[in-house]
This record gives sequence, C-alpha cells and structure tokens, in this order.
Amino acid sequence: MRAMVLAAGLGTRLRPLTNDRPKALVDLGGRTLLEITLRRLALFGVREVIVNVHHFADMVVDYLRAHGSFGMRIEISLEDDLLLDTGGGLKKAAWFFLEDPGRLDEPFLLHNVDVISTIDLHRLIEFHREREALATLAVQQRDSSRQLLFGADDELAGRWISGRDPEFVRSIPNLKAFAFSGIHVISPRLLLKLTEQGVFSIIESYLRLAREGEKILAFRADEYRWRDLGKLENLQQAEQELV
Repeated sequence: MRAMVLAAGLGTRLRPLTNDRPKALVDLGGRTLLEITLRRLALFGVREVIVNVHHFADMVVDYLRAHGSFGMRIEISLEDDLLLDTGGGLKKAAWFFLEDPGRLDEPFLLHNVDVISTIDLHRLIEFHREREALATLAVQQRDSSRQLLFGADDELAGRWISGRDPEFVRSIPNLKAFAFSGIHVISPRLLLKLTEQGVFSIIESYLRLAREGEKILAFRADEYRWRDLGKLENLQQAEQELV
C-alpha cells in the first residue's frame, strides 16, 4: 500500500512553534506530527510513502534519515520555490504512483500531516474499492466554514463556503453537507485526469471531475474521533483525546 503525506505547508497557525521548524516536526506527546502520521499509516499496511516538503525542507529530510525512514520506503517531493497546494503537490508527486504499470489499479491514501483521527483506513479503502470510485473522501457532519455537498448516492455534488452562495456541480435534490477530514483514497487513474496546472487545490479538481460525471464519493466517518492539529489551541486537547 502506498500513500502521500501532505507536509509542505508553512504552518502559520502553529507559530511560534513553526518559526524554527516545519509543521511536520512539531511535537505532540513526545512524537512529531510526521511520525504520528507515518506510524498510523504503517498500521494499515502502508509501506511506501512520498512526502511533499517546502518550509524547512532539509530538516524533514534529515529527520527521516536519522530515523531510518521508520522502516518504510519514503521519497521526497520538494516544492522548492512555490507551494503548490494540495492538487499541485499531488500532481508533482504523481510519478510515485505511476512508476509501476502493474499497480495502476491499486488505490493510495492521501493524508494531511496536521490531522489525527481514529478513522478506520481499512474500511475507507474497502468502501472505495467496492464502489469503484475515482476518489473517496472521509467526511464528518460537524461545524466548518467549508462544507462539501453530497447526494443520497454519496457522490460529490457541490460545496458551500461561509459567506458565499453554494456551488453546485450536479443538479440533484436533498443534498447533505459534510466537513472534509483531510484523508482521501485515490485511484491512480485520477492522476491522469489532473488537467489543472501550477498551484491548485485538489478540491477544485474533485468538483470538476464530479461535474464531468466521475465518481467522487463521501465516506461517512462520524463515528470516529478527528482533530485538526494545525492550530496551537488544538495540540494539548489532541494529546489528551487521541494520542
């Protein structure tokens, strides 16, 4: 099983902790956010990972080397001059998931380094496989200023951002709004459909692909605990609840 860890962000919401280190190396309960993510992925059978880096990139490379890459094959995708956002970052790292023609039907995980959860990744992957989705997003019914809209068929139909009118990509009734967890399962064939260039969010690609009739699904993860670790005030609470 393969995965990508999105770790290139500046971590501005975690300052001053990120004044001298990348977000991925912020400490939580004696472990870095990167170690927590990698070890959790390993529990679910992930053995090959690509990590995108930008802010204090050399520190991440040195850290992984010092820890023997935690027993995994880990590649680095350097976003040197410009942060590429989630979609641009994934597109730059696409070679990692396309290098073996014999594994093009094997889905992979995309996981933010600054989220922690008890989501059952095995269930998420099996849901993705059974429904033959192009991408599956773990979502929850919780307060958020950004919500994705899904129909009764679990397929992406639009989004809502606080202060804006809803954006619809499919015309269907009885839509439900969910907050995205930052954890996805993706089929490699999606990578060949990323026509966006440069800096772009993967959510923009998902919306376009859903508009074109591709199957972008919601996996309901309400029963699991989840926390965004990208904010200073969440670190202590996360240590008590999830670690």
